[in-house]
Amino acid sequence: MVATPIGNMEDITLRAIRTLTEVDLIAAEDTRQTRKLLSRYKISTPFVSYHDHNKEKRTPELVQKLKTGTSIALVTDSGTPSISDPGYCLVRAAIQEAVPVVPIPGASAVVTALSVCGLPTDSYVFVGFVPRKSGKRKLLLDRLILEPSTLIFYESPKRLLDLMREILDVMGNREAVVARELTKLHEEVLRGPLNTMVKEISARLSLKGECTLLVAGWHKAGEVDLETIRNHLRRLGMEKALSLSDLVKEVARKYSLSRKVVYEEALKLEKEG
Repeated sequence: MVATPIGNMEDITLRAIRTLTEVDLIAAEDTRQTRKLLSRYKISTPFVSYHDHNKEKRTPELVQKLKTGTSIALVTDSGTPSISDPGYCLVRAAIQEAVPVVPIPGASAVVTALSVCGLPTDSYVFVGFVPRKSGKRKLLLDRLILEPSTLIFYESPKRLLDLMREILDVMGNREAVVARELTKLHEEVLRGPLNTMVKEISARLSLKGECTLLVAGWHKAGEVDLETIRNHLRRLGMEKALSLSDLVKEVARKYSLSRKVVYEEALKLEKEG
């Protein structure tokens, strides 16, 4: 399992170069990308494609080669294999056949973004790519509301804004980071509250490059006590003709809280009259 650069071609280890030179075959998710890398380092090892659309057919073929003594390096189009790509299928199949699997570590967009985000890094949850359908995305986000660890998402630039808006709606106005084009010429790291970030990105004509989105986890202890929330709900309830749903949404955003927590307090107030 050989990690390759996520952008800058210099971000490859000496061990990775040696391994790609010495193995009998390279299995590559994106052969066009791999060809550029091999050409850069004058590596002439033959390679075959291994991706989502041919993994069912190619996995048993590669495992059979491994069992007969062929050494194979698996590379993704960028970064570390098996992280949000089909590499895990080959790894699992190899393990089942008692074939040794060796990691050759290196670049990873997850760790690269995490290292510069400025959010807590002692604990994090890698969510990866979220479902494309809004309903399924919101179900996933609902399950993550009370997760205290930093959340890490992968998303395309076309869908990033929709995802950020949904996180803002479901989880409240948390601190967030967008890391774009990491290690490349136009590398950019945006930091700030979600609502500010949404406005900034919305104002742009376009956004390019794969994006890593990091969102602060839920902190259940202390910055805002429940009585403060209840008082705000009471005040808004008297001042504005809002539905319960809109009332909860407004308070949740103001205090960067989950709607679930605010909704529970609103229901208690409603029962109390």
